[in-house]
Amino acid sequence: MVTVPTRTLPDGTTLPAIGFGTYPLTGDDGIRAVESALHAGYRLLDTAVNYGNEAEVGEAIRRSGVPRAEIVVQTKVPGRDHAYDKAIASVEGSLERLGLEQVDVALIHWPNPSVGLYVEAYRALVECRRRGLVRSVGVSNFTERHLVDVVDATGVTPVLNQVELHPLFPQEQLRATHERQGVLTQAWSPLGKRNAPFDADPVAAAAEAHGVMPAQVILRWHLQLGVVPLPKSADAERQRTNLDVFSFELSEQEMRAITGLGRRDGRLFGGDPETHEEM
Repeated sequence: MVTVPTRTLPDGTTLPAIGFGTYPLTGDDGIRAVESALHAGYRLLDTAVNYGNEAEVGEAIRRSGVPRAEIVVQTKVPGRDHAYDKAIASVEGSLERLGLEQVDVALIHWPNPSVGLYVEAYRALVECRRRGLVRSVGVSNFTERHLVDVVDATGVTPVLNQVELHPLFPQEQLRATHERQGVLTQAWSPLGKRNAPFDADPVAAAAEAHGVMPAQVILRWHLQLGVVPLPKSADAERQRTNLDVFSFELSEQEMRAITGLGRRDGRLFGGDPETHEEM
């Protein structure tokens, strides 16, 4: 089993340097996949109300035998629950489905700017932290403007922002913003899903040079950028491979070449937080 190093969040708590994405793992197969990930060494589990699998994640934790104190559980408030009272109720519902007394990190899933309630939802998460329902509060798919809005309104900086980030969309400007603001960057779809550049020259060459798989190269690229990637796989062997990224290091030249794969139109489905919304 791989031992994963940790990152310290701005509020002083810690988070594993790589996590396990659970979308769209549901049902008995989903429980088995999450339990397998825990046995492989993952200690950060990322779920959401809209994934429809919080109950499965909670059941996998209980079946795994891994002490709860060793596991960081993240979930997300959906757009339909951005009103203050609804956001608090959303967190309470997540705790009930997960079978937990506290969520380690609670996030706003998307800002949904046309609705205009993301600041209110964030205030609710801060209140949930005060009540002990959540340990840390963060956001997902926020732009610099959205981050400024919630910090100005509450005085509480999100511990992290989970965004689309992979070699075809490296988010250089937003990562710089996060660094200035003291916000950790997390990556969903860190490999790029169907567009994963496994055969791209910089990735393939680095994989050959280090004797690893292309997916390992990309995940290592994330780590050296200071990003926490959240790969997902239901395959036990692939889960272990994705976690085995701490025994080699990419050179500066390899890092630059992989980042150079970025494209202006590199998003997977046009999920620009200024326009894309999910309820």
